[in-house]
Amino acid sequence: MCLMPSAEMTPTSMHEPEPVRAATAEPVQPTREDEVAAAGSELIGGPLGQRALPGTTWWTPVRIVLLVAIGMFALGLVQKAPCYHSAWFFGASSQYTHACYSDIPHLYQGRGFADHLVPYFDKLPGDMGYLEYPVLTGLFMEVASWLTPHSGSIQHQEQWYWFVNAGMLMVCAAVVAVCVARTHRRRLWDGLLVALAPAFALTATINWDLLAVALTAAAMLMWSRGRALAFGVLLGLATAAKLYPVLLLGPLLVLCWRAGRWRQFGRAVAGAVGAWLVVDLPVMLTHDATGFHIREGWAKFYTFSEERGVDFGSFWLIWSQNSSNPPTIGFVNNAAMVLVVLSFLGIAALAFTAPRRPRFAQLAFLMVAAFVLTNKVYSPQYVLWLVPLAVLARPKWRDLLVWQACEVAYFLGIWLYLAYTTSGDAHKGLPTQGYHWVIVVHLLGTLYLCAVVVRDILMPEQDVVRRAGDDDPSGGVLDGAEDAFVFGAATRPPLHAARSEGPQVDWGRGGTPAGSDRLL
Repeated sequence: MCLMPSAEMTPTSMHEPEPVRAATAEPVQPTREDEVAAAGSELIGGPLGQRALPGTTWWTPVRIVLLVAIGMFALGLVQKAPCYHSAWFFGASSQYTHACYSDIPHLYQGRGFADHLVPYFDKLPGDMGYLEYPVLTGLFMEVASWLTPHSGSIQHQEQWYWFVNAGMLMVCAAVVAVCVARTHRRRLWDGLLVALAPAFALTATINWDLLAVALTAAAMLMWSRGRALAFGVLLGLATAAKLYPVLLLGPLLVLCWRAGRWRQFGRAVAGAVGAWLVVDLPVMLTHDATGFHIREGWAKFYTFSEERGVDFGSFWLIWSQNSSNPPTIGFVNNAAMVLVVLSFLGIAALAFTAPRRPRFAQLAFLMVAAFVLTNKVYSPQYVLWLVPLAVLARPKWRDLLVWQACEVAYFLGIWLYLAYTTSGDAHKGLPTQGYHWVIVVHLLGTLYLCAVVVRDILMPEQDVVRRAGDDDPSGGVLDGAEDAFVFGAATRPPLHAARSEGPQVDWGRGGTPAGSDRLL
């Protein structure tokens, strides 16, 4: 084991050290570094020329990314048109054959919004009990209900409710694209990988996941700017909307440990816990003559998550549907938890032994991907959780397109499978075994992206972000920081990598180009 002093332990650390930046502030142009981007650019005039002057017009990269994201989101809404006009209301099977299903219109009446029931406080009719979503998502749904005209037929109201939610979710999608574009200061065009992701547009209005995704993307942006407390607050709000964002604290822990940045990690945790409590405590606790108690309506999300069975998209479903003795819910819950813990331990070992400290986005993507891969349900909209993190972790058009192709295949496959199971004797759609193969493709696509990210960590010269001269643009205070604690492979001499178009890059602790003030 090798212990190295942290920059914060030196007498000169009265103030936080400035992150080490790349030697050049010139933006990275994807058509000059990515062969797929260069080939695709032929549709709009070809790669950027040597004499081009980027950024001299109103059409800045961030504005273009924003407009493309809104345009793709609009195309996703058009794809839902057959359901909007009839399929949601007049046939269970047709909403699957048209691949335009959405939870939103169905839950308008099914979760009491049509009857003005207050989430978590008013009990739903029948056996449902209470709304099974986290508090901030429930508030989002309630605000959309306030904006929905409660007049006319129930079909008319459900159409309005979906349309209002779609407008609010479009704002979330725009926030995600802009935040990703701005997180890596020199890689503004990477936001196009989010804006143009087909699975992102197809799944954006299936459920309310985009709220948590937007808050998480904003949190990543704040951390990249060195604002640990703001990162924590936004991450806490994201966790109040969906559980998965809290997983990002695990990778951040090991990275701050390796860099000796405990103060910033403490601020992030404090902000996250404080924000989550501010949102949840008013709904969580109820009081009577005997004291404070956990409100049953607030706990519904957690009990529902524990009690629900094996569901769509997971390898557990393949096991369950092909076994004469399928695993019990209790076994799957425990096994999935063990797999997540083992995944985190593996990610921690990778972080401590890698020759260069991994980038925050790389470990964040691996952690969330491990969670969805081992979970008992991998719904089609869960791809929204991964897209921004995947773009920040591996901004390579080829790899992301391979993964997106697998996700689009699964998006079509699940609806064809549901069409098969709801079409009666007609059996229109994809049978069970065919659906299992689509799940395998879906899982392999995510595993492929995980594999290339791990390879980038073990071989930093393969990392397109570091090849361009940066260290960890999304890492905030971790960017260019000295290591305080490493062991194993990390004790090897610094690696060296040469870009084919530019000078040699010295992958020492700073991660900046050696002997160069210009990197194109």
